[in-house]
Amino acid sequence: MATLTAIIFDFDGVIADTEPLHFSSLRQTLAEIGISLTESDYYANYLGYDDRACFIAALTTHQHPADPATLTQLMQIKARAYLESIKEHQVIFPGVSDFVRESATVYPLAIASGALRHEIEVILEQAGLRKEFLHITSAEDVTRGKPDPQPFLQALNGLNRQRPEHAITAGSCLVIEDSIPGIRGAKTAGMKVLAVANTHGVQDLHEAHAVVQNLSRMCLNDLREQLWPAT
Repeated sequence: MATLTAIIFDFDGVIADTEPLHFSSLRQTLAEIGISLTESDYYANYLGYDDRACFIAALTTHQHPADPATLTQLMQIKARAYLESIKEHQVIFPGVSDFVRESATVYPLAIASGALRHEIEVILEQAGLRKEFLHITSAEDVTRGKPDPQPFLQALNGLNRQRPEHAITAGSCLVIEDSIPGIRGAKTAGMKVLAVANTHGVQDLHEAHAVVQNLSRMCLNDLREQLWPAT
């Protein structure tokens, strides 16, 4: 009988309050080629996608060429702007550090994110949380980003490589997400999903198995009993 045996976290919008910084960096980069991006447009249409998918969407919508060279250049410009901004901000959500540390004493933890690995590593090191995660799947590690299930399945494989003596199944994984593409990708991977209403309202996250306002008062035991009820 399946029960909770591992937790896979999204990063932006779940662990780190970086979405405003991503928006600002993306808007700044697009403005250099004459494309304007509003905050409402970003949160409605770009949230949850990796940088490549964001630029493809923006370029296509505004009838700009989306060739590989252009995409690479834009992604590099945006990455530089974003890295500068995270050095100036404390971005870990309140209560998340304690939640991660407590969870890591019981379950193996992984990250499945559309962010770049260096961006994730910098923030986790600044917060003293890097050692709590056995595996990180970042944008560079997959060919298909969310809502495709590949990032989550890659993270699951990474955990199983770290702890081969305790095989983890998709059905025993809890994914913690804040975006609709992330929720859909995790469910397609066969995993249970807890949505955190950090960047969307609770009403927008109804596709998840459970929804909370934040992780600061989250009780994992209660959630485990809710999502994996004993029969």
